[in-house]
Amino acid sequence: MKRHWNEIQPVDEYIVCLNGMLHETDRRILTFLYQPLLGTNCFSLYMTLWAEVEENRLRSQTANHYYLMNFLDQNLQEIYESRLKLEALGLLKTFVRKTGDLREFVYELQPPLTPEQFFNDGMLNVFLYRKIGRSHFLRVKEFFSDDITCTDDHLEITKDFQEVFSAGLPPLDRDVMEDSLLSEGKLFMAKPDRKGVSLKVDQFDFSLLESSLQGVVVAKSALTPLVKETIVKLAHLYGIEPLEMKNLLLTAVDEKDEIDIEVLRKSARDWYQLERNEQLPELIYLSQPEALRTVQSEPSTKEEELIYYLETVSPRQLLIDISGSLPSSADMQVIEGVLFQYKLPAGVVNVLIQYVMLKTDMKLTKSYIEKIASHWARKKVKTVKDAMELAKNEHRQYAEWAKNKQQPKQRVTRTEKLPYWFNEEEKATSLPPDDEEKLKAMREALVEEIKNQTAEKEGDKS
Repeated sequence: MKRHWNEIQPVDEYIVCLNGMLHETDRRILTFLYQPLLGTNCFSLYMTLWAEVEENRLRSQTANHYYLMNFLDQNLQEIYESRLKLEALGLLKTFVRKTGDLREFVYELQPPLTPEQFFNDGMLNVFLYRKIGRSHFLRVKEFFSDDITCTDDHLEITKDFQEVFSAGLPPLDRDVMEDSLLSEGKLFMAKPDRKGVSLKVDQFDFSLLESSLQGVVVAKSALTPLVKETIVKLAHLYGIEPLEMKNLLLTAVDEKDEIDIEVLRKSARDWYQLERNEQLPELIYLSQPEALRTVQSEPSTKEEELIYYLETVSPRQLLIDISGSLPSSADMQVIEGVLFQYKLPAGVVNVLIQYVMLKTDMKLTKSYIEKIASHWARKKVKTVKDAMELAKNEHRQYAEWAKNKQQPKQRVTRTEKLPYWFNEEEKATSLPPDDEEKLKAMREALVEEIKNQTAEKEGDKS
C-alpha cells in the first residue's frame, strides 16, 4: 500500500457528492451486508461522508481532511486505507485536481448493491458467509426477504389513467416542454444503476484460456462480457488458473452451447472446497492492519523504511518486487495457505517470505515456511518488528529445521544467508563481508526500486 503522505495531506480539501439518491434501505444494506466486510472504521467514513451531504442535495460543502481526522478520531493513514477499501468494494469513486502543492478531492459515494444483487454477486456473498457464519448469514438473508403475496385467485380491478383522468379542454402550455428540461450543469435526483466490485479483465490470461478451448465444445462466442466478468471474479476469489478454468467451463455448457453462469459458479465453488477441505475463501486485506504497524510517520532511517515497506506492501507485491516478475501459482498457494491457515498478519508473512527466500536460495519451500509459520502463530507474532526479532533470536533453530528437511547424503559446506537486519555482533553465524554486502545491496536496490515505482506513478498522475 502506498505511503499516504505522498497521496494525501491533512490540508487537502474535499467535497462529497452522491451518485444519485441514497435512502434508508441503503443504510440497512450497508449496516448488515457491507459492515462485516469493511470494518467499523470504513463504515464510519462512509456514513460520515453521506451525512455531510445536505438532505435533498447531491453534494456537500468544502472541508479539509483535518475535519475528518478530528471528527472520526482517526489518523490520516486510517482514513486513507478506509477510502481504498470503499473504492475496492465499489462504494466510492475518488477524483483529484492538483493546484500547486495542494489537492482538491471529490468523493463520489456510490449506492450499495440491492440485497438481490448482493446475495447473487458470487463474490461478496461468499466473503460475507465466511465472515459471519451460516446461521447469521441465513438470518441476514431472511431480514432482506419476505413471503410473496399470492394473487392467483384474485381478480385485478386496477384502473388505468384514461378511466380516472381527462386531459381537459384548455390547450397545453407551449413552454411546458422547454421548462421541463434541466439547465446545463444540473442533474435530476435519481437512483442510479448499482455496480458491484470492479475487477480488471486483463488480470486473467484469456488468451491462454481461449487457446486451450480450441477444438472443444466451448465456442469463443460463448465468452460474453458477462461470462468474462464472472470468470475474472471466480479466478480472483478461488485462485483458479486458466487451464483449470477450462475444465470448469466445460461443465457449465448448456444445450444452446452457452455458458450457464450459475452452474459455473457452483463448479468453481465445488472445486475450491475439494481443494481446501470444504473451506470457503474469506476476505483478507493484504497489508498489515493499521493497529499492528509501528511506523506511523515518514521513515527517517533505512531500518524504518524497510519496516514501513513490509508493513504496507502485500505478500504478492513483495514477491514481484524481489523477483521482478509475477509469482508462480505454486508460490501464491503457499502464501495463501499461510495467510488462511495460520492467520498471520500480512506484514509478518512478508518478513517470513524475506527470511525463507534468503535461506533457501530464493525458493519458497512449502514445508519449511509452514513450519516457521506454525511456530510464529503459536508465539502470537503480530508485528513486523517482533517477527524480525524472533527470526534473529531463533535462526539457529530454523537452520536445523531446514537441514532436517533437506537430509543431504553428503555433508556440504555452504555459506548461510540471512536478512541484513540480523545483529552484526553475532559473529559465530554472521555472514562473510562479501555476502553481507551483496544482501545489503539487494535490499537497498529493492527499496530504491520501490521509490522509483512510486515516483513514476506520481509522475503519471501529474
